[in-house]
Amino acid sequence: MTTTVLILVVGVLVVLTAVYISWRAGRLDRLHIRLETAQAALDASLLMRAAVCLELAGSRILDPATSLVLAASAHEARTAGPDEREHAESDLSRALRAVVGQDRFRERLAEHPAGPELLDELDAAVAKVVYSRRFYNNAVDVTRTAQRRWLARTLRLAGHTEYPRFFEIDDAPPAALAAE
Repeated sequence: MTTTVLILVVGVLVVLTAVYISWRAGRLDRLHIRLETAQAALDASLLMRAAVCLELAGSRILDPATSLVLAASAHEARTAGPDEREHAESDLSRALRAVVGQDRFRERLAEHPAGPELLDELDAAVAKVVYSRRFYNNAVDVTRTAQRRWLARTLRLAGHTEYPRFFEIDDAPPAALAAE
């Protein structure tokens, strides 16, 4: 009788351990999916911001030098490789703050027929970049924490994937847009 009970207890422990390990592996997989989704959303919002900046630069509302600087920064952000992307996006943020911080920026946009619509698009794109980056970095933090747990490391539940990297850029919105 005691041998049967011992085998039953060991069997239950093995099954519970297997279920727990499977649950942890599934959670890690779901976290990686969440991370990929957050990265896609961040990429989309960064591309949208660059597109709105290019549209603003090509609208003939701004003076030629300002348009050229903004267009060059937006183009660089769109075409930058993975290693230069954070730097290029930060440069676009700084160029955007310089453009929006100019004297009479809002008045010049209000005088143009497409100006108010461009300003609304720009405001939405800038805000979306801030939120998308925060969401992505949150997903990176949670995923890295799960990957560092002893069970995940010991059993290689994450496979051979590298730790995800945070996306650190200067994404502070222009003061004129943040005030609204």
